[in-house]
Amino acid sequence: MKLNLGAGNKVIDGYLNVDKYPTATTDLVIDLEKTPWPWETGSVTHVAFIHSLEHMGRDTDTFLAIMRELYRVCAHGAQIAVHVPHPRHDNFLGDPTHVRPITPQMLTLFDRQKNDAWVAGGISAATPLAHYIGVDFAIADLNTILDPVYYELYSQGKLDIDELNRRARELNNVIAEYHITLVARKEAPAGTA
Repeated sequence: MKLNLGAGNKVIDGYLNVDKYPTATTDLVIDLEKTPWPWETGSVTHVAFIHSLEHMGRDTDTFLAIMRELYRVCAHGAQIAVHVPHPRHDNFLGDPTHVRPITPQMLTLFDRQKNDAWVAGGISAATPLAHYIGVDFAIADLNTILDPVYYELYSQGKLDIDELNRRARELNNVIAEYHITLVARKEAPAGTA
């Protein structure tokens, strides 16, 4: 099964288009902040959060419940596409319905291997959420989408990668959004190869 969660008017063919609000294109109306979700454990192979995850989970417990439920419904190896505005871009800041910044750094907190490496390395600043809530998502792919102004400067050679990275750390509106692909990692059932 493939799920487009928080679909709004962004329909993806071949996916079940799910949203809290009914539209002409919504296949199923569900408030994703309320768990459990109606799908069977391990039944989902693909999930899309296309400019929707940043609208969910203002409350920490609610967001963690969403991540836990996402993990429950995903099969081993399920791919989760997360497209979100960068939290220091006007596209994020200007929308009052954006309740939670989603960053690659934050999503690594749900990666057990990263959690284990931090503990082994004595890094106490990173919260090992993967272990705390029983999930394991790895970032398989990350694309940083530049704001058009910075994309033009970079593509014309007017900014090198070091200067671009410096500006991205210090200024707003350099990075427009992140396109992140997560993969759900689950233990193989006993007796399987």
